[in-house]
Amino acid sequence: MNEASLCLDGVGIRYRLGASDFVAVENVSLEIKSGERVMLLGPSGCGKSSLLKVIAGFQKPATGEVRSNGRKITEPGPDRFVVFQEFDQLFPWKTVLGNVADCIRLTRKLPRAEAASRAAKILDMVGLAGYFDFYPHTLSGGMKQRVAIARAWSVDPAILLMDEPFAALDAQTRASLQDETVKIWREARRTLIFVTHSIDEALYLGDKIVVMGRSPGRVLRIFDNPFAETRDQPESAELRHQIRALLAGNQVAAEEMR
Repeated sequence: MNEASLCLDGVGIRYRLGASDFVAVENVSLEIKSGERVMLLGPSGCGKSSLLKVIAGFQKPATGEVRSNGRKITEPGPDRFVVFQEFDQLFPWKTVLGNVADCIRLTRKLPRAEAASRAAKILDMVGLAGYFDFYPHTLSGGMKQRVAIARAWSVDPAILLMDEPFAALDAQTRASLQDETVKIWREARRTLIFVTHSIDEALYLGDKIVVMGRSPGRVLRIFDNPFAETRDQPESAELRHQIRALLAGNQVAAEEMR
């Protein structure tokens, strides 16, 4: 658990816009230990999702590199699984159970019956025991995200990447899915890297909070969080204030640069 499972070394990300380059992320270096829950927190446009794409192997950095257990990441791999914000990330022609079981069967090379049993167990953990035979188009947005989370955890990836998966949900559903993410993480103890713009979500889910600023995207500060898995703790008020002040100061600086 103490061995670093992921290392970002001087990562820079650029996009071509017309005749010039737009610097989305500049010189980000992070070391993430196995089993840690790391929150990438910051405003829209600070490069959080771009960093996640680089870690997933969907995109190559312009500078620097990302290493998983010492090996350079250059493409997607079975050790990393992504849950996106979009609700329509499931196979529409498969049932809830089929979406999860077939993913297990293909990635873990398990027999069909064993994959279905494993899928049923994790779907039960996210509150979908009565929905095995339902198809995605019959589900609410929150239920679709439950299936996506179950599918991601079911294949037991070394690193789970979550890109604001609860941002479009109502507050009650969001809190419920946060609780279920914690419950599954306690059992799996895999590395979790979670993109969010919510300070409260970061405080609840993260062992470590990486606060990012924009113009260009970079790490402003990394906070250790002793208040994970608790809500509305009076003791967390000071940490919440520090994070909010840091983000507000960066916003002012970014506007002054325009």
